[in-house]
Amino acid sequence: MRTAITLGLLLPTALGAVLTQARAAPDDPGRSPAPVVSRQAVDSPVRPGPGSRPAARWGWPLSPRPAVLRGFTRPEHPWSAGHRGVDLAAQPGQPVLAAADGVVTFVGTVAGRGVVSVRHHGGWRTTYEPLSPVVTLGRLVRRGDRLGIVATTAGHCAPRTCLHWGALLRADYRDPLTLLTHRQPVLLPLP
Repeated sequence: MRTAITLGLLLPTALGAVLTQARAAPDDPGRSPAPVVSRQAVDSPVRPGPGSRPAARWGWPLSPRPAVLRGFTRPEHPWSAGHRGVDLAAQPGQPVLAAADGVVTFVGTVAGRGVVSVRHHGGWRTTYEPLSPVVTLGRLVRRGDRLGIVATTAGHCAPRTCLHWGALLRADYRDPLTLLTHRQPVLLPLP
């Protein structure tokens, strides 16, 4: 039981970290494809530059505002089935935009799909897939900056094209749509 729980807690992290792309040796056509790790990650914190402010406002990763094809479904347990993000209607080649200011912490391939991850102020991280990235690892981005374009790779919305947009607060998956409606509390003076 303890092993099952440990594996359940580690499996989502391990799946996110294992990023491979199959490649066969050109001189040996009978050889089975060998995995090639294509992972780039940065663990440096987001530090706004002089005169800039931390990300406080969020925007849609696609423009114009897309239809939500499938919403967020929180899994019962970290290892349970669920839908850890939202699927947004998209067109191949459509620009994918940073939802808020941050730093690009991952550019690579996961399960054959291009993925970009951006770390934001306050422990938030957003993920975008499938896309053809145009950003590089460690790049500072502002809300609305282009991260890439929606790839023609078949995603889990096939035969439709969609962008899967995920959000995490530290290691906890959250509904990214709540970022768009999140308001900072405003303290009013006592009467």
